[in-house]
Amino acid sequence: MNSLVLLIIGVAVLVCGYIFYGGWLCKQWGVGETDEETPAHTMEDGVDYVPAKAPVLMGHHFSSIAGAGPITGPINAAAFGWLPVTLWVLVGGIFFGGVHDFGALFASVRHKGQSIGEIIASTMGRRAKRLFLIFAYLTLILVVAAFASIVAGTFAATVDEAGAIDVASSASAASVAMISIMFIVVAILFGVLVYRRGASMGVCTIVGIIAICICMGVGMNWHPIYLTSSTWMIIIGIYIAVASVAPVWILLQPRDYLSSFLLYAMLAVALVGVVGAHPSMDAMPAFGGFNVNGSYLFPVLFTTVACGAISGFHSLVSSGTTSKQLDKETDAKPIAYGGMLLECVLAILTLCAVAYSYKINGGSLDGLGAVAIFAGGISKMVATIPGLAGAEGILYKLLSLAYSAFCLTSLDTATRLARFMFQELWVDEGEEPTGYKAVLSNTYVATAISVVLGVALGMTGYSKIWGLFGAANQLLAGLGLLAVATWLGNVGKNNKMFLFPMGFMLVVTICSLILTIKTQLGLITAGGADWGPYAQVVIACLLVVLAIILAVEGIQTLSKQAKAKA
Repeated sequence: MNSLVLLIIGVAVLVCGYIFYGGWLCKQWGVGETDEETPAHTMEDGVDYVPAKAPVLMGHHFSSIAGAGPITGPINAAAFGWLPVTLWVLVGGIFFGGVHDFGALFASVRHKGQSIGEIIASTMGRRAKRLFLIFAYLTLILVVAAFASIVAGTFAATVDEAGAIDVASSASAASVAMISIMFIVVAILFGVLVYRRGASMGVCTIVGIIAICICMGVGMNWHPIYLTSSTWMIIIGIYIAVASVAPVWILLQPRDYLSSFLLYAMLAVALVGVVGAHPSMDAMPAFGGFNVNGSYLFPVLFTTVACGAISGFHSLVSSGTTSKQLDKETDAKPIAYGGMLLECVLAILTLCAVAYSYKINGGSLDGLGAVAIFAGGISKMVATIPGLAGAEGILYKLLSLAYSAFCLTSLDTATRLARFMFQELWVDEGEEPTGYKAVLSNTYVATAISVVLGVALGMTGYSKIWGLFGAANQLLAGLGLLAVATWLGNVGKNNKMFLFPMGFMLVVTICSLILTIKTQLGLITAGGADWGPYAQVVIACLLVVLAIILAVEGIQTLSKQAKAKA
């Protein structure tokens, strides 16, 4: 299979899915059928509820949901072959992930911009809400820990055996760090000019893009800051704490909007590479088998390729930050459904990069990280195009920076979402908190607790339980689908398109968790295990119980709704 043919087929299928299935969903749910203003207008507070123009909100939403997932997922699942990964990306994106993201955003907009937890409370009760919020919050803390660690590792200088910083080998990391810092300053200036000085969005966008290019030029040639990973973790913790409570117009909206151009540039470079070089996919197996090195295609494929097909984190973004900034209800389809399918395109481009990396590395990717595989594969692909051989080094740095930007935007969004979840955990809708509830639901207290937990976990061994994230994230997706399905049934809308994806993701999750329990028990009984396997067994068992309890309550709710209609 030629990579260009694969890309063309994939994009064509996704475009058809957006036009026809996405359009059908709008009709079934009645998207845009009323003239009511969105919560961004009716509840505007200048901090969390702030209406944003569609391109700006698309930048925030896409930057936040993408993270590293659409790149690392296909890379890690490549052993199963490009065919099953591609099929899951296309089918999952159109019928699972797109429905999940779009439904979560639409339900939240119709529910005062509130989270999935509050939507669950309205249909399944307060106990179900609290169970979901506790699970979602702990998952977000794990996300904060992981992404903070990834970003700190990207920025960190290399330390030699004597404990001294090796400046010569740390130039690339220092360059990415410097560019990122300058980029935040540019974003703040953009927000002030557009939202407080009334400057033209179009003019500021052009100036902002030029400023990004200048930042990259300066950062690649001047990067005086060389810090260790631990120091960067502390700095990142301070940054995400500020980002979590700052008005969205001054940092989150403009930075994610401008970041999106880096991400679009990454997509454009990857497209140029595939179209110009159009290498064969033959270096990578079309189908690697149902059992690859002890990992079974079911359920591993469906928990490994998450963001490129369906990811529970997306429902938290859709109902957490995006719904509070949606200017018009009709913007929901291009932002949520379209944003998900754009991730699918990135996942397919990643597969093309993986295949090319297999080719240039002699059929093995051992020892190569996700950045080296993706950025290396794409940049070397572009370098084979006549006249572009000299661009490889610059493109590698651009792609590495974009990868870092993915992680950083997801990081501060995840922190803000954790703050929302923690606050909602202590206060029910319409309740005026008092006593300890008033303290714990305070914006600054909730932020401080979330940041300290996330950064501390990131610095002390999140990797020991990271193996559970794939299953936990997909359990979140299954519960997100369940929540929206019950809400649609409650308001009399068609929810049948949720039933199979919901059931499938819950089965995938439970099977994955059972396999994890079996594997970790094997490590424990073999002797010499540290706390990691014990923690994974306990958490996995709790997640199985949580999945069963919420699934039973959800099915009972759906059954009552069906009987009421009969």
